[in-house]
Amino acid sequence: MKEWYAAKELAGVGSLPKHATNVTRQAKKQNWNSRPLEGVKGGGFEYHLSSLPPETQQALKIQYAKSLKTEISVTDKAEQGKAERYVKEALWQPFDKANAKQKSKAETKYHACVAVENLVREKTPLMEALEVVATAQTVSIGSLKNWYYKVRNFEQSDWLAVLLTRSGKTAKDHLKAEFDLEAWDVFLADYLRPEKPTLAACYERLKRSAQEMGWKIPSKQTVQRKLESDVPYEVQVLKRDGEYALTQLVPSLKRTVADIQAMEWINGDGYQHNVFVRWKNGEIVRPKTWFWQDIRTRKILGYRCDISENTDSIRYALMDVIYKYGIPRHITIDNTRAAANKWMTGGVPNRYRFKVKPDDPKGIIPLLGIQLHWTSVIAGTGHGQAKPIERAFSHGGVGELVDKDPALAGFYAGANVYDKPDNYNGGKDGVDYEVFMQALARGVEIFNTREGRKTEICQGIFSFDQVFARDYAQATVRKASPEQLRMLMLTSEKQRLTKNGEFTLNAGGKLYGRTNSYFAESLRGTHHKEVVVRFDPEKLHETVYVYSLDGVFLAEAQCNEAKAFGDTSAARTQKRLRDRIVKDTKRIVKNMELIEANEVAQFQPEVKEEPKLQLNIIEMAIKDGNVMRKVQTVQVVEEEEEEISEFEQAFMNAVAMKSK
Repeated sequence: MKEWYAAKELAGVGSLPKHATNVTRQAKKQNWNSRPLEGVKGGGFEYHLSSLPPETQQALKIQYAKSLKTEISVTDKAEQGKAERYVKEALWQPFDKANAKQKSKAETKYHACVAVENLVREKTPLMEALEVVATAQTVSIGSLKNWYYKVRNFEQSDWLAVLLTRSGKTAKDHLKAEFDLEAWDVFLADYLRPEKPTLAACYERLKRSAQEMGWKIPSKQTVQRKLESDVPYEVQVLKRDGEYALTQLVPSLKRTVADIQAMEWINGDGYQHNVFVRWKNGEIVRPKTWFWQDIRTRKILGYRCDISENTDSIRYALMDVIYKYGIPRHITIDNTRAAANKWMTGGVPNRYRFKVKPDDPKGIIPLLGIQLHWTSVIAGTGHGQAKPIERAFSHGGVGELVDKDPALAGFYAGANVYDKPDNYNGGKDGVDYEVFMQALARGVEIFNTREGRKTEICQGIFSFDQVFARDYAQATVRKASPEQLRMLMLTSEKQRLTKNGEFTLNAGGKLYGRTNSYFAESLRGTHHKEVVVRFDPEKLHETVYVYSLDGVFLAEAQCNEAKAFGDTSAARTQKRLRDRIVKDTKRIVKNMELIEANEVAQFQPEVKEEPKLQLNIIEMAIKDGNVMRKVQTVQVVEEEEEEISEFEQAFMNAVAMKSK
């Protein structure tokens, strides 16, 4: 600390005047110890510290104490050896668990102790140093003395940990209020349940139970502190909010799309509009639109709107995307009933919805060579974070741009039951279908063309349209063949095939027999017992296309429409069909050059005469009037001299018996 001060440095310090000229006048009047200033133009004096007023001296010491460094360079061996007397890790472990308020108090004490140490090292008496620093830091001398003596035997780098206040951990442990264990268990059972009762209500019930059972319980504040300290927050979330809420405590995974090409990976989802629409059939509905979005650029590639989320809207939206941009290599969708049906995803081993059969026909997505990815289901709830398109429905997305379009004013239904507009009509009327579809197209266009998108690819500069056009030109994309587009365009249905090549479709409905029958000649006698029929639902009486279960095209089939009883034209057509089938079949038989049936006999072996069997005993039955006479059994005796036939022998026996 320096000893000489100029009048300019003393101005306003302690009780001195605030102007240097007035300080000089007071110095002359009180005869302060002074000396001329060196190296200053115009002269002047500086004054010794000891001759200044006491309050000024104290103020200067305080200023000096505040300006002291809070770091001390340890040079002597005794200071360096202090760290060997204790374990640093054990000393700092409580500091890591302390809160911000405790750490802030420790830092204040640390700076005060360092200031005292610096003054002592400059040969300032300890008590004077404590007094100066205590005044400068606005703390009591006694507290500062205790802090300083507490840290003297530790290395300065560890003073912060030594000065930490361990309140409520050791000194106050013996002051904890009594809390019967059974009462605590009852409180936890009441508080930790899905109904999420408030702590105040649970405590009131606990008081009533304690009075009845004679339990000792602390105050509500103590119960709350015990709950926070003894029951982990994760346990409270799981028991009160459920498993899904617990999973939300895990930070979302940050993924990069820089290594994905445009149109390489798309994702889709359905969005139900908060608008009442008068549909084409006159019904008032809140339609649902299926969107396909490019994952890299976030551009909405295609969409189809319908009364509900169904297979047709998903398939036709995918058809629009493939027809315009090509076939993606990967698709990510939810495992919903409409998206995971067998006609879209059949043949995928991990469909996890509907019964998976070995003979299920392959769905459109596997047939197109697209790898399907399902979003996960966590605790019974879909994991929407896995699909970027989820964010397209909120935060200024489709829900804002379409549902609140000015053309749809008066028909907005609100986002939820608590968000109903004043002109809410309760679904009594709806905007025209055409008007809504125009608003939908307009909203999608605004969504894609808005610039300054803050995504990884747009970088806060470009729009989704701009980056897609740029990256799509450099991407390698598969184009669809007419056969693949036909598979997308037509609805599929698996049917049993009869032996004559006929099958029925239930697309028209099963009530009152509203089914259609179809026939294809080339399917007659085929080994396929079941086939996949692809058809246009709007053209059920026209040609349908028949495929095997593994997707091989078999034939085109025509509809057999039911004819009127007296329709002679239909009868003639049916007769011509029979005649043609018979004629064609005869021609096929003739071309086969079959062997005549009479020629087949020559390949058969000749019939050999069966050898006679000899009998040893013969019994004759002779009718005598209306009575059967008993016949004597005669032993046949073979004579070597003369052969007698069986008939002759029997005749001779009969004559002999007659003579008797």
